[in-house]
Amino acid sequence: MLEIIKLFKDICLFKRGPQEVPHSLVLLWMLLAVNAAVSFLALYLSAGFLQTLLQIVVSLLLLMAGSYVILAIGGKLGRFCQTASALLGADTFISFFALPALATLAAGRGSVIVYFYLLALMIWHWAVAGHIFRHALDKSLFVGLAVAFLYIAAAYQIMAMLLSHMQN
Repeated sequence: MLEIIKLFKDICLFKRGPQEVPHSLVLLWMLLAVNAAVSFLALYLSAGFLQTLLQIVVSLLLLMAGSYVILAIGGKLGRFCQTASALLGADTFISFFALPALATLAAGRGSVIVYFYLLALMIWHWAVAGHIFRHALDKSLFVGLAVAFLYIAAAYQIMAMLLSHMQN
């Protein structure tokens, strides 16, 4: 287990790529569960139980469907399991570091430093996703960052649209 954590840490530090993630459906399912648990901790601080569960389900569906579509368009569908696992592992790793800042915001004690910290985590998440897509698609870093930006922007838009309908 420590080897897997180290692998995702190294991916987040741009030392390794998704091609080094084991091609394992068991690992993919485990990462889905761990990501859901960390996401629950992060989201439940500021939303109700049902809204949190819906956000997690939609987020995981977007990650899985988004990576599937991106890899299908790139003709690299055989890399889906490793790419999805890398995205889940990296998202979980980075989200874990967001928990203290999100708890601070939920407690009403947010400061400019907390917001800049979260902004830095968001930029890091984008860069890591770009790094993963770069390797998964065998493209340049610029293409990987562009794909990651489009993926993240689309996911945020879809999530915002769903949340606005939930609150109405």
